[in-house]
Amino acid sequence: MDAIPSLAPAPLIDPFQRAISYLRVSVTDRCDFRCVYCMSENMTFLPKRDLLTLEELDRLCTAFIGLGVRKLRLTGGEPLVRRDLMTLIRSLGRQIKTGALEELTLTTNGSRLGIYAEELYAAGVRRLNVSIDTLDPDKFREVTRRGDLSVVLAGVDAALKAGLKIKINTVALRGVNEDEIASIAEWAHGKGMDLSLIETMPLGDIDGDRTDQYLPLSLVKARLGQRWTLNDIPYRTGGPARYVSVAETGGRIGFITPMTHNFCESCNRVRVTCTGTLYMCLGQEDAADLREPLRASANDDLLVEAIREAITRKPKGHDFIIDRRNAKPAVARHMSTTGG
Repeated sequence: MDAIPSLAPAPLIDPFQRAISYLRVSVTDRCDFRCVYCMSENMTFLPKRDLLTLEELDRLCTAFIGLGVRKLRLTGGEPLVRRDLMTLIRSLGRQIKTGALEELTLTTNGSRLGIYAEELYAAGVRRLNVSIDTLDPDKFREVTRRGDLSVVLAGVDAALKAGLKIKINTVALRGVNEDEIASIAEWAHGKGMDLSLIETMPLGDIDGDRTDQYLPLSLVKARLGQRWTLNDIPYRTGGPARYVSVAETGGRIGFITPMTHNFCESCNRVRVTCTGTLYMCLGQEDAADLREPLRASANDDLLVEAIREAITRKPKGHDFIIDRRNAKPAVARHMSTTGG
């Protein structure tokens, strides 16, 4: 007797036999901060007509979920500045209840967590990444060019109270926050939060020289190792961080090192911008337009075909480099455009 063929579509497998199970979707390029390593101070944002609607974002995410994506992260810019975003989050949260999606998360600057924390938990979100680069209020305003640290910290407390697990993301910046990384870790671990440290990446023109910002995490880790007992652990969250446990604090620190040691060999991620452009690699310019096939038909056949074709072009890795001899960014687009 012949076996009954499975109705499930074939999963997304790239040319290097990596299964694509993690999708990061930017819902907006706009942000209420202008962080010095991310944006120019006077950014020109996309006209709203160019953005996918919330309904289109829902349909696009659902297509990826049908192709084997199990983890979905919403990013920006700052995702919570997108009007009516909770409508999309509640819709995607239903995919968790059915078992089609394992996790729905957000990366946020925390400025609006005080407003949305309880709604996020009710919609099915259980974990957030919150970007905080300094605990000094004056330095925080300087780095973000406009942020209020007290509002962000209140948002973190509101999220923890709502039951959300939080990981703090901190970009290591030479001469800016390198002397307080240990204190940020102590603060995070004291609240039961993990900390991920990130090397600055050469994406987009930021009105400055990234060589002045760049701080290799190999140096940061060595310094922390002189202070604490660091033990390498196999803990993973689906992202690129490599974690250590800190014996003295009982917490974890992750190191995301696109510059000093890339993490491409196990990459299971792709990114979609708020305009529907699919980037198979954060550090490469090759991309696929998903907006046209999304809008060309009421069914998803053309969309799925475009997604599958794009995955066949996913590269083995990125080519990031920061070099004083070449002032131009390795990739012209800003992180806020691609999605953090």
